[in-house]
Amino acid sequence: MEDISIYIHIPFCTSKCHYCDFASFPGKFHLVEDYIKSLIIELDSYKDRLKNYKVRTIFIGGGTPSAIDGKYIYRILEHIQKNFNIHRQMEVSLEANPKTLDGEKLKIYREAGINRISLGLQTLNDGILKKLGRSHDKKDFFHSYDLLEAVGFENINVDLIFNLPDQTLEDGIKDVTSLVQLGIKHISYYSLIIEPNTPIYNWYHDGKIKLLDEDDERRLYHQVRAYLREKGYNHYEISNFAYNGYECKHNLVYWKVKPYIGLGLASHSYFNNRRFSNTTDLKEYIQTLSSNSLPIVEEEYIDKKLEIAEYFILGLRLIRGIDKREFTDRFKFNIKDIYGEIIEKHKKNGLVVEDERTLRLSDKGLDLANLVEVDFLPD
Repeated sequence: MEDISIYIHIPFCTSKCHYCDFASFPGKFHLVEDYIKSLIIELDSYKDRLKNYKVRTIFIGGGTPSAIDGKYIYRILEHIQKNFNIHRQMEVSLEANPKTLDGEKLKIYREAGINRISLGLQTLNDGILKKLGRSHDKKDFFHSYDLLEAVGFENINVDLIFNLPDQTLEDGIKDVTSLVQLGIKHISYYSLIIEPNTPIYNWYHDGKIKLLDEDDERRLYHQVRAYLREKGYNHYEISNFAYNGYECKHNLVYWKVKPYIGLGLASHSYFNNRRFSNTTDLKEYIQTLSSNSLPIVEEEYIDKKLEIAEYFILGLRLIRGIDKREFTDRFKFNIKDIYGEIIEKHKKNGLVVEDERTLRLSDKGLDLANLVEVDFLPD
């Protein structure tokens, strides 16, 4: 059986962070019951199509999945386990806000089969957390980590954001060293993206907050990267570091352009050479499924040319790069026959490194990944 992955979107949260442009809705918890019913209807619509697939990974994201009652998460996962083929080593991840966890909820998660928790910390600086509109503080994070350990969770990721409002280089380094001292197995390290239609966007353009300049932003990333490598973390993707064996299997599905189904509001799927996405309107999502229709609003056929380009671009995000033999096995082409000239150009510029087995970005190329990737887009 071929593997399939499932993403489940829980759009509810206690409050909207000032940098967030995701499909999330604070304070609409009265709709949770109807939403979960709709999500299970959507899940059932895939029963026949997935009967020859085995679910390898599940990722429950949001919003804040941990903000809703644990019984709903249990209900979803129980339904999957009863109605779909399950890989015996299935990875099941759930995103959580430290403020929303308690021992009882974590026990429910364990019983439901969740074996990986992703904690949205962002920073240990309480002043900056307030500027971000986060509902938790540093104390909440350490308390939630203690709870996770007590209940038996070992596979824990912590999300950090750097280049935050009024953050110094020292702040950024301290965040990472503190997590390493705790023994966190996986760290995601993302530079803040200033998204339009968010409070942070307005404050930044009005001069009310200050970010690091480009040189200091890169300096911080390079220092953190070197430190984490020195401490034994595998830098396996541009923004992700993990001890061996703790890499996020679900995210590797995206980076290797493997099939996945997205369930819930605003979710995206890639299946049978089609990419499709659901409505971002919460009431429309619920009403559409309650009337036995699907909430898909966009659909695109991915031809071979586009699939190759996406495989190449996303594969270059991986530090090990693209395995040339895997590329040939999948697409029946030699990688040089398609991208030979572009590869040579970037090798001469010191952005791409090639050996007998792989093609990957150099450390310099990682900083300029977006510029390199553009060259591999189809005409």
